Amino acid sequence: MLPKEFTDRMKKILGTEFDAFLASYDEVPNGGLRANPLKIHGAELEKLVPFELEEVTWCKGGYYYPKDARPGKTPFHDAGLFYMQEPSAMLPASLLDAKPGEIVLDLCAAPGGKSTQIAGAMQGEGLLIANEPYPARAKILSQNIERLGVKNAVVTSAYPDKLAERFPNFFDKIMVDAPCSGEGMFRKDPATISEWSEDNVKMCANRQWEILQSAYKMLKGGGRLVYSTCTFAREEDEEIVNRLINELGMRLVDEKVYRIWPHKDRGEGHFAALLEKSGEHCVTNVPQGINEECAEFSAFMAETLNTPVGGNIFRVRAELYAAPIAPSAFTGIQVVRNGVHIGTVKKNRFEPAHALALASRREDVKRTFELMDEQVVSYLKGETLPCNGVGGWTLVTYKGYPLGWGKVSGGILKNHYPKGLRWM
Repeated sequence: MLPKEFTDRMKKILGTEFDAFLASYDEVPNGGLRANPLKIHGAELEKLVPFELEEVTWCKGGYYYPKDARPGKTPFHDAGLFYMQEPSAMLPASLLDAKPGEIVLDLCAAPGGKSTQIAGAMQGEGLLIANEPYPARAKILSQNIERLGVKNAVVTSAYPDKLAERFPNFFDKIMVDAPCSGEGMFRKDPATISEWSEDNVKMCANRQWEILQSAYKMLKGGGRLVYSTCTFAREEDEEIVNRLINELGMRLVDEKVYRIWPHKDRGEGHFAALLEKSGEHCVTNVPQGINEECAEFSAFMAETLNTPVGGNIFRVRAELYAAPIAPSAFTGIQVVRNGVHIGTVKKNRFEPAHALALASRREDVKRTFELMDEQVVSYLKGETLPCNGVGGWTLVTYKGYPLGWGKVSGGILKNHYPKGLRWM
């Protein structure tokens, strides 16, 4: 049952369209996924997956999948070839239009749909900071960044005002997909209905304005910001945009806001606006660190890799990372992930991390093991496999796409697929 206060308001907004809007709640929500351009093009994904895909009009590489399909239960999901995402949620990052080499912030980033979409557009060049204040959600965000093989992202867990102190006038573009009252998700997630109230709408609007003031401080002059919500409430949408224009002097690009309606479009309710900050655009120098020497890792690279690992190489105890920005840039900020976790130094040897496999291409590694159709589930379950290849660390692939590591010895591929990710 939808709240009466909500339906009364929607009747006033929609008029003769209200009945169609109400009827849309009896329809099954659309399932969506988005190809990961860091690994695969949409046309290739269409041929690869065992079900039909239909394009989402507002997102290149975004698709609807059939209601009986289970994309998350395919090896291609584990390989990070796509991200499962509600179709309407693909609009804001499309509007942001991030470019390679830019410095971009996703301020309220968990679980990672918009961050990974932005990362795909950046093609590994530039810097993406994906922030989530709540540690448990930041961990999920970090896992999705890893699965999709993103190299140039830093995952932080800080409140917006804290980030604003550290990074004033720093970002070319900022995504603010703000916490909201969730009205647009009533069909997909009925539990949100019980949490709704008019007081909650007002509380969300106040919180959104606080978040946006911090975002504004971090945006460069001439920089662009996308503000988005999954609610219909004008207090959280148009009225917030008006405050950005009237109180902070921002400009609404193309002089319009964007809405997706469940009775008009194939998606849940969504709102988005693209705004630009006045002032002259400046160039930001991203702090670079000095690569730390590690004999064990150097030996591993020489023996195993065709392509050297780039970035700022730094070590935290036994763990080695390749970062897009020097760790010193985040003094006082909790960093969950800085770039790619390369691996672990263990008693004069080096063990590569799963993240390094997912951030690699098949041609980056000297030894690969291509799984047959009948072997892929066994590998994902953590089982050993017969292998006649040369001994040593080997990149395990399926249909040419990396899934993880194995180590060959005595005609056996020892499975190094992480225990926490293994199929049951």
